[in-house]
This record gives sequence, C-alpha cells and structure tokens, in this order.
Amino acid sequence: MGNERYKILLIDDEEVVLDSCARMLRGGNHEVVSIMDGAQGVELAHQFHPDLVIVDLKMPGISGLEVLERIHAFDPTIVSIMLTGFATVGSAVDAMKRGACDFLPKPIAPDEFRMVVSRALERRRLILETQALRREKEMLREQFAAIVSHELKSPLGAIQQNLFVLAEELSDKLDESQRQRLERMKVRVTDLMKMIQTWLRLISADIGKIRDNFHPVAIKEVIAKAIESVQNEATRKNIEVLAEGADTPRRVNGDEGTLVQALVNLLNNAIKYSRSASEIQVRVTEDGDKVALAVADSGVGIAADELPHVFEDFYRAPSSAKGEQGAGLGLPLSRRIVEAHDGTISVSSEPGKGSTFTIRLPALKTS
Repeated sequence: MGNERYKILLIDDEEVVLDSCARMLRGGNHEVVSIMDGAQGVELAHQFHPDLVIVDLKMPGISGLEVLERIHAFDPTIVSIMLTGFATVGSAVDAMKRGACDFLPKPIAPDEFRMVVSRALERRRLILETQALRREKEMLREQFAAIVSHELKSPLGAIQQNLFVLAEELSDKLDESQRQRLERMKVRVTDLMKMIQTWLRLISADIGKIRDNFHPVAIKEVIAKAIESVQNEATRKNIEVLAEGADTPRRVNGDEGTLVQALVNLLNNAIKYSRSASEIQVRVTEDGDKVALAVADSGVGIAADELPHVFEDFYRAPSSAKGEQGAGLGLPLSRRIVEAHDGTISVSSEPGKGSTFTIRLPALKTS
C-alpha cells in the first residue's frame, strides 16, 4: 500500500479488546487512537478524521451500528470494520447495510485481523484515489473551458466582427461569386461561435439551458447537416459516408444545432479510426416511440475493457490508432447532448472489426 500513513480509530467498551487490537497493529505505518464510548468515538472521529474505524457492535449507550451511521453521515468515504462477540448472519448484514466493509467475530485472530485491516485500508486508498481523479478531471474541465473561452472565442469573435464590416464595405465591389464565398465564411464563423457556446455550456454541465431552444426537429435534417460537416474530412481519407433510412419523416423535440454536433462527433470519431477507402454507415431505425441513429464503421475497434470509459471526459483509449489524438471530449459532449434530450447513447465494438455508436431519442408522435 505504499508509504501512506493511515489513521485508525478503535471504539470498544472492553479495554482488553482495545489493547489487543492496538498491539496487533503495532509495527505498521498507522496512527492508532482508541476510545471506550460510542458517542465520544463519533466526536473523536470529527476531530481525528480517521481512514478506518473499527467498532464494536454491542456497547453501552449508542450501538456500533449507530456509530457507523453517524460517522458515515459526515464522511461516507471512511471505511469501517465491525467487531462482535455475538456474530450472526443478520448482524453481519446489518453492519454491511450501515456501511461496514467487513465483519469480525471475537475473539479476534491476529493474522485474520491484520488481513482484514489491510484489505480495508486498500479500499480506503482506492476511494481517495478516485476522489483525486474526479477533482483532477474537474480541474481539466475548468481549464479547457477557460481555453475555449479565451483562446478560441475571443479571436473568433474578432474575425466575425471584421467579416461583417468587410462585407458591408465591399458590398458594391464584389461580384456574385465573391459575395457568396464571403457569405459562406460568415455562416461558418457564426456556426463555430455557436458551437463554442455549446461546448462551454456542456463542459460546465449546464446542459439544462439547451432545453430553452427545444422545438420539433426533423431527423433527416440533422443527418444531412452532420454528414455535410464531415464530408471534407471523409473525402480526404477516401471514406464514403452512406445513409440508410435517413429520409425518415420522424421528428424529435430538441435543439437542432446540438443534435447535429452530437452526430458530427460520432462521425468524426468513426472517420478518425477508420481505414482509408472504407465505408461508414449512418442507419436510422424506429423502435416504438423512439428513433435510433447508428453510426457504424469497420475501423480499429475498441477493446472490451475500454468500452465502459469511452464516454468519460478526457478519456483516450490506449488502443487508439497511432497518430490519432484528441482532447477526449467529443464522445462525452455527445453523451451530455443526448441525455439533455432524454435519450441514450451506447456503443458496441470488436477490436479490428469496427464500432457502432447508437443514439436513441424519444420521437414525436406522427399526426
């Protein structure tokens, strides 16, 4: 377990038990304190902040179960072991329900005690590591939001403003072809600004705001715009994007821009990890009151142990195609968008044979 120094709190009304437990823990990298009263033990836990609490089930005053309840109420990450001289299946179950990670009958065998304590402290270490990873991901999210806001949004806003001014100044000097190109530039920059605003909302987890723009959206329009957005990159890799069932009349209640972005993220992912001169299929099917959009490729695929993590923020699979890098935000953004639309997103994959990402959305009733 490394060189971590753990704090252990012993609570038992029998002094001989406290002494023997302390002796069995001697020599380990632990700071051990003990107390003979449950209520006082709870107060001490607030001050001592233990990693592990070892408590007797039956004590005068409050019981060991109540001690666990009170301690876990202020810090649910503290791990605990229940001791008892009256071990039953029922008492063990009750202890586990109250948050105990293990249960030991008295008298306590030294080897078993040390093994159970070691196991409990390993669990505590994993809990603390998980917390640290969550905090790190939140910091990355905040840093990414700051980069998007200041390093992308500000200069892009300046470009947008200058384009509008330039269009006005040159309005009587441009021929029709030049005017159309300038107009396309304005549209693209406006779309990028909207995309950045969407990223900022989604990264900050304020996904509820996109519901303010919900209205009936045609699925075929979402698919057409998404395919158009990725067409240049697909052409560059000689990949053909095919659509099946995309002429569906079904509509969903949602925000067209973010739904297009969710599908674009899936298509970009498929293009990124597909081989040159291959095909990507966008398939639309109906399942009762839901409509499903599946993006299927025949690329490198995803290993089974990586599948549960692909929708996590900043996750990049170790088995990704060499040379292909990303921020690890495309799929998490798609997940947030889909969930904001009361839908689900899933993936199935087989290494070397490709992946299929499927979005399922509640469909509006047809009249």
